[in-house]
Amino acid sequence: MKFSAMGIVAFTTLVLVTVTIMASMNFPFNWVFYVTIFGQAMVVYMVYRVLTDNYQTSKTFEDFYEDHPIGRQD
Repeated sequence: MKFSAMGIVAFTTLVLVTVTIMASMNFPFNWVFYVTIFGQAMVVYMVYRVLTDNYQTSKTFEDFYEDHPIGRQD
């Protein structure tokens, strides 16, 4: 099964939020430590997947922001 780059971003965010919750709820140190190591590995993998994703767009830097284009009008 192939996951999209945004799916990997969402999963990584969920893992890192889980680490924060576990640390604030005083979970045993070894659980927090192993989930933290897993979260750091997921961040590295997430950056790799986002940078190598085959994403094409017609927007350029002249379009400024996608929600408020100030350049050309399509």
